[in-house]
Amino acid sequence: MAHLIPNLEHHFSDLGDKFSTAVQVTAMANPHWVIRNASLAQDLQLDLFGQQADSFLAAFSGAQALTGSQPLAMVYAGHQFGHYVSQLGDGRGLLLGEIATTDGRFDLHLKGAGPTPYSRMGDGRAVLRSSIREYLAGEALHALGIASTRSLCLTSGELSVWREQQEPAAMLVRVAKSHIRFGSFEYFHYTKQYPQVKQLADFCIDHYYPALANQAADQRYANFFKQVVEKTALMIAQWQANGFAHGVMNTDNMSIIGDTFDFGPYGFLDDYDAGFICNHSDHSGRYAFDAQPSIGLWNLHALGQALSSLISEEQIKAGLNHYQPYLIASYSAQMRAKLGWLEAHDEDQTLVSELLQLMQGTKADFCRTFRQLSTVATDDRQHPLRDSFVDRDGFDQWLRRYQQRLKKEARSDAERQAAMHAMNPKYILRNYLAQQAISQAEQGDYTELERLATVLSQPFAEQTQYEDYAKPPPDWGKRISVSCSS
Repeated sequence: MAHLIPNLEHHFSDLGDKFSTAVQVTAMANPHWVIRNASLAQDLQLDLFGQQADSFLAAFSGAQALTGSQPLAMVYAGHQFGHYVSQLGDGRGLLLGEIATTDGRFDLHLKGAGPTPYSRMGDGRAVLRSSIREYLAGEALHALGIASTRSLCLTSGELSVWREQQEPAAMLVRVAKSHIRFGSFEYFHYTKQYPQVKQLADFCIDHYYPALANQAADQRYANFFKQVVEKTALMIAQWQANGFAHGVMNTDNMSIIGDTFDFGPYGFLDDYDAGFICNHSDHSGRYAFDAQPSIGLWNLHALGQALSSLISEEQIKAGLNHYQPYLIASYSAQMRAKLGWLEAHDEDQTLVSELLQLMQGTKADFCRTFRQLSTVATDDRQHPLRDSFVDRDGFDQWLRRYQQRLKKEARSDAERQAAMHAMNPKYILRNYLAQQAISQAEQGDYTELERLATVLSQPFAEQTQYEDYAKPPPDWGKRISVSCSS
C-alpha cells in the first residue's frame, strides 16, 4: 500500500522495548465505515472521503498494513478504584505512529486492533457500542472547549464478540497529542526501573512541555509535575462547570497532558445531582460527580509518588498544594462566565452555591437551567425558569439577588446574554441520545449517529431544526445504567 500518511513518525518507539511491544493489527473481516470525522480529517490533511478512502478503510480495519506504521502496545500500570494493579498496558489498542501537523504532532491509536501481550485473557476487540460512545464523547467535549482525545473514524465488519451479550465489534482511530498516562510512570516506579522514569519524564518534557527542557534538573522535573497538576485541575474544573462525569478515574485513565482520556461509563448530568454516579460498577461512589475534584488530587498524589526518584517530597507537596487553588480559580472563572459576570465579587460564590442547592432540591436540568438563565434581563419581575423549580419563592429570591449582581456589570443585557449563550450549551451528549444512536447503529443504520455528531459539533448554536435534541430526557432516558464493558 502506498504511503497514505507520508509524514508518519515514531518518536515513542525510540524509547525502546521496555516501554512497548511491537504487535501487528488483527484484521476485521469485510470492514465498512461507520462514521468518519470530516473536520478532524481535514485538520490532519488525511483524505478519508476521496480517492484514498478505500485504502484508509483497509488500513484502519487491519485488512492491509498502514505503510510506514510501527504498531506498538504501550505498557503501563495503574490504581484502579484505589487498588494498585502492577501491569495493565494496551490490551486492545495499538499506537500506529505520530502525524506531524501545523498544530503539532498527534498520535494515531487504533483501538480494537486485536490481542496484545497485555490483553489479560481478553480478545483485544472493542465493541461498537463503546466505540460510538467514545467517538461522540470526544467530539462533544472538544466542541465545549474541554481538552479531550478525539476520534478520526470508526469501522465495523463481520465480527461479533461476547461481553454481557453478543455485540458487533468495531475499530476506532483515537487521536491525541499523547497516550502517556499517570500509570505509565507508576509502572516503572514500582518495578524500580528509575532510569526509565527519568527517560519517560524527559520524553514528556521534550514533546509536551518544551519550555522546561533547558531548566536545571532540580527544577525541571518539579515544574513538569506542577504543570501536569495545573492541566489536570483545569480539566476537572471544566468537567464540573459543564456537568460531565468521567465515571472511571483510575490513574491509568489520566493523561499526562490533561486530556479527558479513556471514555467508559461517562455521563453528562440531566437532573442536577451533585452525587451523580454514572458507572453502575461504582458501588461506593468513588468516582461520583462531586468526588471528581478530590479524586483528581488523589491521582496526582499517586503520580507524585511515581516521580519521587526525580523530585523531592517537598517538591511533590508544593505541586499538590497548587492543585486546589488552581482548580477553584478555574472553576470560579467558568461559573462566572456561565452566569454572565466579567469580574469577581464577594457574593459570587454564595450565589453559585445557592443556585446549585435550589437545582439539587428540585432536580432541575443542569444544562437547560443555565441555558435559560442566559435569557434573564435585569428588569425581569419574574422569569419562566421559576416554573422548573419546586421552591418558586426561593428561586424568585435568588433571581432578585442575581439581577442585582448583574447590574454591577458594565455590559448591556444583550451583550451579556450573547456571551452567556456562548458559554451555556443548548445541546449536550445525553446518555439516552447516545443510546438511540447506538441501537440504530447495531442494526446497521448510522443515520442517527451522523445526525447526533452534527448536532454536538455546534452545542451553543440554536440549530432550530434539531430542537428535539435539546429537550429534557424522557423518563426512560434518565439514569441509564452504563457499564465499563468495552
